[in-house]
Amino acid sequence: MPDTTLYYRTAGGALASQAASGETATAPELPEGATELTQEEYETALAEIQADRQDHADDLVAADETNQSADYQALRASGIPEATARRLTGYTGPAAEN
Repeated sequence: MPDTTLYYRTAGGALASQAASGETATAPELPEGATELTQEEYETALAEIQADRQDHADDLVAADETNQSADYQALRASGIPEATARRLTGYTGPAAEN
């Protein structure tokens, strides 16, 4: 287990940490231009980044589902059989009403 952990934000804005352990380990040095963070600040910033990534992923999934539904509806409206329209679009939602 690390004896010392240094938490920081790099000059470019990335979060980072360095750990040192053992009897001969020296404490990690702060890279040039970096800002030291407490463990709590680091974990809070990391949680915010992870939440933003999850929100973005959720938005992408929702947009994809909307596109699949629109494509499925268009195929069904043009007379394509339901099974074929589903296979072509990957749509798994409720059946289109004709």
